[in-house]
Amino acid sequence: MFNKNNKLSVEKIGGTSMSQYKAVRDNIMLFPENPYNRVFVVSAYSGVTDDLLEHKKTGKPGVYGLFANDDTDANWKIALEELGQKLNHINANIFSDSDMALEANRFINKRIAETEQLLSYLQSLCRHGHFSLESHLLTVRELLASIGEAHSAWNLTHLLQHEGIKTQFIDLTGWQTKNPLSLDEMITSHFSEIDFSKTLPIVTGYTHCSENLMQTYDRGYSEMTFSRIAVKLKAVEAVIHKEYHLSSADPRLVGEKRVIPIGKTNYDIADQLANLGMEAIHPSAAQGLRQLQIPLRIKNTFEPNHHGTLITQDYKSDAPKVEIIAGMQRLLAVEIFDQDMMGNQFFYEQKLLEISSRLKCKVINKDFNANTITMFVDASLKKVNRLTKQLQEKLPNASIQNSTVSLVSAMGSDMRIKGFLNNAVSTLYENGINIEAIHQNTRQVEMQFFVNEADYEKSIKALHQSLIEVHNHGNAICAH
Repeated sequence: MFNKNNKLSVEKIGGTSMSQYKAVRDNIMLFPENPYNRVFVVSAYSGVTDDLLEHKKTGKPGVYGLFANDDTDANWKIALEELGQKLNHINANIFSDSDMALEANRFINKRIAETEQLLSYLQSLCRHGHFSLESHLLTVRELLASIGEAHSAWNLTHLLQHEGIKTQFIDLTGWQTKNPLSLDEMITSHFSEIDFSKTLPIVTGYTHCSENLMQTYDRGYSEMTFSRIAVKLKAVEAVIHKEYHLSSADPRLVGEKRVIPIGKTNYDIADQLANLGMEAIHPSAAQGLRQLQIPLRIKNTFEPNHHGTLITQDYKSDAPKVEIIAGMQRLLAVEIFDQDMMGNQFFYEQKLLEISSRLKCKVINKDFNANTITMFVDASLKKVNRLTKQLQEKLPNASIQNSTVSLVSAMGSDMRIKGFLNNAVSTLYENGINIEAIHQNTRQVEMQFFVNEADYEKSIKALHQSLIEVHNHGNAICAH
């Protein structure tokens, strides 16, 4: 669209990396030399979106959670005030020039003050019987989320200007915009006049648009912004900078010295990882890149000389191999047994998927035989108990049982390895691990083992050792 020189890369910087300005400057912006012909989409600083919305892992409510629960005025206002103090503290740490720090404070404090006024007005309005707070919560969530990316993007823009780099702050948050444009229109209107060879755009990860990104993608909104910019600008490459490599396993479980970076893989494997909650990129964000055949590179911010992971549509390893051991420590297995199911499996599956979708229980996998369906669900016990109760009402003759399991998965772009199943099962057996269920389809890019929750870490380590560590992969699996 605007990329006339066909050299442009669109890059995204994660929150943990953003919190390390010197590493971002030296390892990303000034590496290897020329900072231009690139567009940077940035996340909020580490922990800020948790404070604005809710903690991603624990669910502890942030400003949005307190406001949505209609707690006392003081709770969400105090949380917003404390957030403002935190952002000012971040500014004090990253701006060595006191005048620049004051200017940064003025920018973000103004947004926080305006947000407090808007939320106070909305809360007051919704106490009137004709207005419902529930109908405005998505707007509130988007409004609050935008603060984090506006803060980090504005800061990075001005920090780099101070380093002599010609940057431009691209604010896609639509702050105080009356009529939102579509996502593509937002990109067109903000990028059409930029000379990328002389200007480095720093872009907010949040985009306010008519599609309401958070309604569909929730906290994956920054990856949708990043992906769509890459597509519309016809980038030659999309890059995500994170604080770690996309590796053969979780280094926190296996050990940093044992895991091996992945050199190449494909979007199929990226989808399998996303299904297990370990997103290299949100599947919907990957779709546009995949369709336009834009390669995606995952890079470690703190190891700039490493080529990172290159993800393409058609990559397949030269020889069959296991590339990644991943998993989910806690899933709930919902087993439906009915002697009358034979020949009517479609009816049972339809009810199961209908109810699980309504209750927003994420189905990771499901298995069938003649009279049994087992569904592996990523959801709270409370939700699964509701699921079981409603299923029992629809299927009164069925026996329905729940149990807790862990999922350990072996993945690779080509795993047609003779004796692979025997090797994996023997490894688990030799480590005293009982297999509750196994799943593999004919594509042979993933094999899933369901084990006791207490055996999760031991299973990850054992399979990584026997399927990956025994091979000499050097500094990357499928290096390039």
